[in-house]
Amino acid sequence: QVQLVQSGGGLVQDGGSLRLSCAASGRTFSSMGWFRRAPGKEREFVAAIVWSTLRTYYADSVKGRFTISRDNAKNTVYLQMNSLKPEDTAVYYCAGTAGSGVALTTTGPYNYWGQGTQVTVST
Repeated sequence: QVQLVQSGGGLVQDGGSLRLSCAASGRTFSSMGWFRRAPGKEREFVAAIVWSTLRTYYADSVKGRFTISRDNAKNTVYLQMNSLKPEDTAVYYCAGTAGSGVALTTTGPYNYWGQGTQVTVST
């Protein structure tokens, strides 16, 4: 059984930091990504990483503030979020895919999803 189990998240003040984790079990993925859904909005891409090359992709809105990384031994992907803003408030989801490339910035290639975790940034 393939599972993506997320941890981290919570409530933080404007300008603060949080780290999200996503541990995969049951299989390995070629790439993993993070998406988020704010209230009343569509799910949007945040960041992705290609497991073998460590190539990363970021949404313009988080570039320079968020960092995606992975621990191969733990089969875990992380999202370090710094300089958080109220507009970063959303439910964050990790996802895994056998694909790679620019399509990673869309939801289409991803076959497996984590349960979601709430991130709230207060003013």
